[in-house]
Amino acid sequence: MSEFTRFTDICEFSDWALTAENGAQRLFHGRGQCFAGFEYFTVDYFQPILWIVLYRQPDEVFWAEFCEALKARFSACCDAAVVQRRYEKTAPIHCLWGECPERIFAEEGDCRFKLDLSSKQNIGYFMDMQPARQWLAERAEGKRILNLFSYTCAFSVAAEQAGAGSIVNIDTSRPALLQGRENHRLNPPSKQPADITYLSHDILKSWGRLKKSGPFDIVICDPPSRQLGSFDAIKDYRKLVRQFPALLADGGDVLVCLNAPYLGQGFLQDLMAEDCPAAEFISRLEGRADFPEADSDAALKVMHYRL
Repeated sequence: MSEFTRFTDICEFSDWALTAENGAQRLFHGRGQCFAGFEYFTVDYFQPILWIVLYRQPDEVFWAEFCEALKARFSACCDAAVVQRRYEKTAPIHCLWGECPERIFAEEGDCRFKLDLSSKQNIGYFMDMQPARQWLAERAEGKRILNLFSYTCAFSVAAEQAGAGSIVNIDTSRPALLQGRENHRLNPPSKQPADITYLSHDILKSWGRLKKSGPFDIVICDPPSRQLGSFDAIKDYRKLVRQFPALLADGGDVLVCLNAPYLGQGFLQDLMAEDCPAAEFISRLEGRADFPEADSDAALKVMHYRL
């Protein structure tokens, strides 16, 4: 049996289908460790293109057969298939077929987010966080929201669309915040536009300004797992948790998020119990169905607590 035949058997390639009405979707989630031997790549659909990320060099024969099958299946309904070789230092991209539009967006419900496919790492949008943004949208109306590690402000866009009263976005990256502003411009505000603030600041150095802006009804805490010279979840997440009581109104909600496969749910639960004992655990949000995971502890963890 060839590697490609084994692949089509275990991942049900014949069932792959594009559902543009559902917005951005993941067609293949190798990173979830559910498909033995094919953990090294993912395939996403951002209308009108396929976006394939490779985390190591694929077998040459398998890759040739896979690309041929992908083109036969989707070239008539996709403008292009774009590959990023993340395992190479510069993370180069190239088209398997077609021509990639200059502007690409991720569609999520009524929200739209600009993508930067030329980025070496993240493209400006985390699809697996969609359930958390939906959770926020269901609660955001009239609320004061703090978006820690806001990146390109996807949570903020979802909150404003849902009628949030005010939103504070904070991130150390000015370019990310600029893209966040553009994301807001791409999405028409609700009937009562939110008061939105963008702060380029390292919260680990000072919390004074944020505390003066609070208290907040909802805090979103979605830091990087490990970012050289900026944040390391193992040694720094505790510093965030200790600030929640000073940032949240009584009865306020916080989402604590972590996407480190080497740290399980217990890591967050222990931190919250030790450093924010006034917060009650409500639930862990379920992930997307198109992001199957063999080990829930290695998967994205999004935990809802209430002060």
